[in-house]
Amino acid sequence: METRAGEVTVQYVEHGAGRPVLVLHGAGVDHRETEACFEPILRDGAGLRRIYPDLPGMGRTVAPDDLRSAEDVLATLLEFARAVAGDGYLLIGHSAGAYYAQSMADRAPAQVAGLTLVCPLLPGTRDVPPHRVVVGPDEVGDEGFRSYFVIHTPEMLERYERHVAPAAALVDQAAMARIGERWELAPGEGSVFAGPTLIVAGRLDSSVGYRGAVDLVDHYAHASLAVLDDAGHALPHEQPDLLRALVTEWLGRVERSARR
Repeated sequence: METRAGEVTVQYVEHGAGRPVLVLHGAGVDHRETEACFEPILRDGAGLRRIYPDLPGMGRTVAPDDLRSAEDVLATLLEFARAVAGDGYLLIGHSAGAYYAQSMADRAPAQVAGLTLVCPLLPGTRDVPPHRVVVGPDEVGDEGFRSYFVIHTPEMLERYERHVAPAAALVDQAAMARIGERWELAPGEGSVFAGPTLIVAGRLDSSVGYRGAVDLVDHYAHASLAVLDDAGHALPHEQPDLLRALVTEWLGRVERSARR
């Protein structure tokens, strides 16, 4: 499916019907990763319409030459959300997708009913631990797998080869470099998002660390925070059962909030 968002035609897939849930992937991949990780969780929830877009410059969403910064991407995503989800949608982001999701909720808090940030990329990243494998041999898979996953098992390698690696050939590297030169988003103005929020980080995340995510909990009035051991930046793959429990609890809080 596709929809026009400003100057960008955003490609996406969706499943189900009901309250929209917009799920944003990270950099260097496409919707297939978040779909693989979150669809098994969200499809069990009654009345959820799950929407997985390809972000500009990745997957099948082309980034035009005049899309030159993270602010341009954010504007595209806000327009996309208005077009396909309207008001009262849920928002989930992983990595760079979480960076955009946080700003979307801060810029348009009245449109977002709930926010989940998983391994969020944040300005001022600090105390990033060295990469450390906790399960399996160091030499399994290619360098992309070895640097992303801390659990090296045949199951994790199969997930990487099926849901992560195929997106690399579709990344517009020139567009990513263009956007990367202006990647910081300005703080939102006005009300901070006050809806049910979930923040999840991997203790062994050697891409963005976990301390920035811990700092985020004070930004939100109704946030739950979990830092998972034996999980890196590929946390949604590596700890699916814990992520399911956390997201399910968050969905319950969203539902209760809607009844107040």
